[in-house]
Amino acid sequence: MERPVKPHIVCIPLPAQGHINPMLKLGKLLHLSGFHITFVHTEFNYHRLMKSTDPDPLKGFHGFRFETIPDGLPPSNNRGILDLPALCISMTRSCVDPFRDLIRKLNTESPITCILSDGVMGFTLQVAQEFGIPEFVFFTTSACGFLGYLHYEDLVQRGFFPLKDESCLNNGYLDTTIDWIEGMKGIRLKDLPTFLRTTDPDDVMFNYNLEMINNAFKTQGLILNTFDDLEAEFIDAIKSKFPKKLYTIGPLSMLLKQSVSSESKEDAEAELNSIESNLWREDRGCLEWLNERKPKSVVYVNFGSLAIITPQQLNEFAWGLANSRYDFLWVIRPDIVNGGSEIVSGEFMDEVRGRGLLSGWCPQEQVFRHPSIGGFLTHCGWNSTLESICEGVPMICWPFFAEQQTNCLYACTKWGIGMEIDSDVKREEVEGLVRELMEDGEKCKSFRLKAMEWKKKAEEAAKPGGSSYINFYQRLIPEVLGSRTD
Repeated sequence: MERPVKPHIVCIPLPAQGHINPMLKLGKLLHLSGFHITFVHTEFNYHRLMKSTDPDPLKGFHGFRFETIPDGLPPSNNRGILDLPALCISMTRSCVDPFRDLIRKLNTESPITCILSDGVMGFTLQVAQEFGIPEFVFFTTSACGFLGYLHYEDLVQRGFFPLKDESCLNNGYLDTTIDWIEGMKGIRLKDLPTFLRTTDPDDVMFNYNLEMINNAFKTQGLILNTFDDLEAEFIDAIKSKFPKKLYTIGPLSMLLKQSVSSESKEDAEAELNSIESNLWREDRGCLEWLNERKPKSVVYVNFGSLAIITPQQLNEFAWGLANSRYDFLWVIRPDIVNGGSEIVSGEFMDEVRGRGLLSGWCPQEQVFRHPSIGGFLTHCGWNSTLESICEGVPMICWPFFAEQQTNCLYACTKWGIGMEIDSDVKREEVEGLVRELMEDGEKCKSFRLKAMEWKKKAEEAAKPGGSSYINFYQRLIPEVLGSRTD
């Protein structure tokens, strides 16, 4: 008797850490739900994974395989944040042919049920249409962030893009409020995704994101890593403007944990945990260091996988943390400093000896779960924000680019779990906010109480009967399975 053929999904994330991680979680969830998964990395990131994880990080196992395609850039390109425009242009021009060849090969071996593409990998849509394969898009943003991008066309039509001249960047113009975005009444221009901050009508990043949003309208549906209670107003606003089906299935980490909790899936959990996606080698020694700290006594500092800061900004953060007198774990990537090679001074290291630990990269979700973590100094990337919410950890927010400003706004105002640092960071402000967040006063208690309330709501969303559980198991999976018409 022939073995039944599993439905087959091809997952392809943008080749950046903050996009790979949630897509991999979604791929694992789908695998546990009975799908064969092909996960597509770029060749450049495959080589990075080879260096940062155990040998053969893409070996996979039965029913979960990995493939690679080139991104079109030379090996000498670092693929950092300053290279994003070049990467976007290169993928648009160079990835269609190799992706088409890969889909042709995979479709012959095991018919593809659907392509699950990162919302900003627009070239996949052309290939999906050529083969008659349904495509669903997964945007790794928050719902509020996606809603901001969804109105980029309106910004053009209403004359807010491009900016009239360079002075608009610093003369207060970005404080202009707009009242025509449903769910975002009174939002300021500076709270919207930052790619609008240019005088160039042909700006690569603004127009690329606008094109990706328009592509999403041509797919089967939109998936977001969020949950209904957290972003209800934004989700409703998206539904009123976006005609396709919307699936809010986050937090993915909690849904994945829920899916592997039964004893019958222990082997599957072990297999899935063996798949790593870190482009930097993790320093697990930080967990031992945290074990020696008191509960809620440590500030965790991480500006994500792309943000870059000047030597002066780093110095202000460093001495603000030092002067707060609180213990801290600070993730400082080797490429985080723009315009200087020295990371931190010997004087600073002497000052914080015994109470500060610097790490190149760390297992972030395990760090958040550690009882010693009392606060989080963050760039407000959506993965970090959601992971912080999942563990009830309040935040100090220093958004860097894209929709991080939008996440910051609502974390500090609507959700009540954070405080914002001025973009022109000063050590005195860092010191003061760290103390407010960590000292056992009314403000600290309020933040922690609100953070724990959101954690509970996130857990409820991922449990059987919760909104995200229903959206994934009772809506998305049946609709993916029913999406093929041939």
